[in-house]
Amino acid sequence: MAGPLLEFETEMFLSLFESDGLLVAAEGLGIDRILLQFMRVYSEEGSLVLLLNTTTPEQEYFTEQLRLEGVTHLPRTVTSDVQSAERYSVYTEGGVLFVTSRILVVDFLTDRIPAHLISGILVYRAHKIIESCQEAFILRLFRQKNKSGFIKAFTDKATAFSSGFCQVERVMRNLFVKKLYLWPRFQASVNSALDRHKPEVVELHVSLTPAMRAIQSSILDIMSACLKELKRYNPTLEAEDLSLENTLGNAFEKTIRHYLDPLWHQLGAKTKALVQDLKVLRVLLLYLTQYDCVTFLNLLESLRSSQKIFGSNSGWLFLDSSTSMFVNARSRVYRIPENKKKPKLAGEMEKQKSSSSSEVKRELVLEKSPKWEVLTEVLEEIEKENKTSQHESGRVLICASDDRTCAQLQQFIKHGSDWLLNHLYTRTVGKQDPAAAATFELDSQKKGKGRVKKGGKGKEPAQKRSTKSTKSRPSLTLTQMMGKEESGEAGVMGSSDDEDHLMEEEEEQLKLNLSSDAYYGVLKEPLTVIHPLKGSTDPHSLTRVLHEVEPSFVVLYDAELSFVRQLEIYKGNRPGKPLRVYFLIYGGSTEEQKYLTALSKEKKAFEHLIREKATMVIPEEREGREDTNLDLARSLEPANATTNTRKAGGQDEPREPSRVIVDMREFRSELPSLLHRRGLDIEPVTLEVGDYILTPDTCVERKSVSDLIGSLQSGRLYAQCLSMTRYYRKPVLLIEFDPAKPFSLMARSDFRSEISSNDVSSKLTLLTLHFPRLRILWCPSPHATAELFLELKQGRPEPDAGAAQAVTAESDVVGESADLYNPGPYDFLMKMPGVNAKNYRALIKAADSLAGLAELSQDRLAGILGNANNARMLHEFLHNVADVPAPVQKAKQT
Repeated sequence: MAGPLLEFETEMFLSLFESDGLLVAAEGLGIDRILLQFMRVYSEEGSLVLLLNTTTPEQEYFTEQLRLEGVTHLPRTVTSDVQSAERYSVYTEGGVLFVTSRILVVDFLTDRIPAHLISGILVYRAHKIIESCQEAFILRLFRQKNKSGFIKAFTDKATAFSSGFCQVERVMRNLFVKKLYLWPRFQASVNSALDRHKPEVVELHVSLTPAMRAIQSSILDIMSACLKELKRYNPTLEAEDLSLENTLGNAFEKTIRHYLDPLWHQLGAKTKALVQDLKVLRVLLLYLTQYDCVTFLNLLESLRSSQKIFGSNSGWLFLDSSTSMFVNARSRVYRIPENKKKPKLAGEMEKQKSSSSSEVKRELVLEKSPKWEVLTEVLEEIEKENKTSQHESGRVLICASDDRTCAQLQQFIKHGSDWLLNHLYTRTVGKQDPAAAATFELDSQKKGKGRVKKGGKGKEPAQKRSTKSTKSRPSLTLTQMMGKEESGEAGVMGSSDDEDHLMEEEEEQLKLNLSSDAYYGVLKEPLTVIHPLKGSTDPHSLTRVLHEVEPSFVVLYDAELSFVRQLEIYKGNRPGKPLRVYFLIYGGSTEEQKYLTALSKEKKAFEHLIREKATMVIPEEREGREDTNLDLARSLEPANATTNTRKAGGQDEPREPSRVIVDMREFRSELPSLLHRRGLDIEPVTLEVGDYILTPDTCVERKSVSDLIGSLQSGRLYAQCLSMTRYYRKPVLLIEFDPAKPFSLMARSDFRSEISSNDVSSKLTLLTLHFPRLRILWCPSPHATAELFLELKQGRPEPDAGAAQAVTAESDVVGESADLYNPGPYDFLMKMPGVNAKNYRALIKAADSLAGLAELSQDRLAGILGNANNARMLHEFLHNVADVPAPVQKAKQT
């Protein structure tokens, strides 16, 4: 299905096959095709290859492709469903394996995986190797145990390497590779191969309507005002990254979080509000070019009417640009006749909106989206061409950016723009104008459509419509659709319910997060399929559709870089077949700017990588095939530690490495990897009490800040601390912070003058009062934690994995005073009034049992407890006569 590799792809494959390295290709240049080729080569019993960093949909796609090509030894997935006993046999059967990183780490540490038999490791999405510590840990363990296997890494995100210092070098160091292969789109062999069979491209620069252009410039004015304010409040921000051009790109939010996260707790409310405003304005810009005039106005009105946003906004709603934006947005949807116009004061405008429709009758304008008109022309042109050509009619694939756009386009192609805009208007803005709703309902009944119910939430009609459509035509697969193509029957492909639900969804939400496994097909002569570019749960669904439908015409309703390149490769694989691409873009708009910025960013990133590759110094032992690579060394001693020469010429008696017992669930975090790096042996075990056992006495429960807050709320932490104090002499609660986030539990702004019992700090205080022996460690990062663990272990005995595993919530092992008392009666005693952590020991010594305690007089109790009030409370509790009625048993009914 994917077709043979093109010349430059073969070159890519052979260069990486020859020697290990990191392959960085331009987005959309088919890096998955190269990976598939490697999987095809190694899918045999004689080799064992592990593939890291893939998601489940990708695994299914790769397996399906290999099955179609007739590969017999298909890749298998090793997840927690495969029992640990069976895993060794799965590994020894060979082939390509998808293994979850947590299982792989544990199997390497316990030697359950035959490391010497592994042929090599393929790493997908290699740019993430720094963030995701698990993969780096796996590669280090692999290189320590296997010096001959290969490591080959792939990525198509060149922009990920442009930020940070020596990012690509750090990634290569973590991957243990020496070579860097760069394949940008402007590479000579890529250029010549793709230029030989170019698809015919028709660029259609659609012009924005005057109202849209005015709204766009208003939003940009407001954005630049917000950016100026942001820089005024935070002079430390890098000016270059916060340019207006960069705010349009997708990476902007990531960039701004990168700068502001470490000091988030120190920022004023004003800065936080500005960041939030920029987010909202970016959404407005997207809605302006992406959706119709009604949806845009509805979002604007919901922003205006939302008291919360109105109360806390940073003032952009009061700017002149904002007023003009509202006026223009309304003028695109409706206008109020001249004679009934009222003075345009802010208060009057509000009254006017709330006034009944009898006073103010709106005239609907409902401006059509300019792209819709162009799309109609394109589809007509395609239809004409299909009629005149002698060959079978060419199929059409329309690609839009997301689900909502696809659903709108489908409705538009089926019912026309007037129906769609009226339908949207009635359901959203028109709810405040009942006259319009009523007229529209009458119209629709006249036309015999009867599909739209007035006003309502739209739930009922949605169900009716979806059942109707599924009865008359069940969801069709692509092949069935192609079979029915001749009959010219109109149909919906994928789940029609999804699309109907999408139309009925309340439009006030900023982002619609719906499942998008449905592609929206409009089935007529010729076959036309609409598919979203982004947001599918399966990242390869668009590729599948492209190869199954084999369209002769592709309409790009929205521009997307990687898909444009995918089309070039698709055409390169089918040199004889015609392919025409219609490229719709708003000329002089932010949409066009966004696309061009993405292009230039990738180009700059590759140029940066080319320069860095030229000056990079790579040590000979980087691949770690010898023992000279320092990254593989595990030492307890820091590198600068001096040798003590008084010990007989500096001789040190060999010590056995220290050991830490780690709970299986902890391998999602970075800490086990850092502990291993520092020379500690790690024993993965399923622990019921604690996360890390450092010594026979010391048990550590690790919590990230979010986890800490969650478990304090749910009460889980109390139960965990209770178990730890019961079975270990030194229970420790470790609170670990993210190094990229502020090292503070609560923001300064969260502190109130009154102490509330719901505060995190109050709950932690209560916890320490309940468990006096509990120690709390505060660590700014996992590195600091690893250092602390080493210090806590120095000179102390090693823990025993068997003993740690034996400790469960029900076991009778008591760490401290095991010879003195049982946990059951002890818990009961602690719950009695007048007994606390300070006086309970004296009571235990004075009374052998709870029965003995009841025999003590009040004076005697006062002497033991040292407090007459506590003694009175306890005595009354023990000697009160409680009149509890006996439970009445109900007679069984016969």
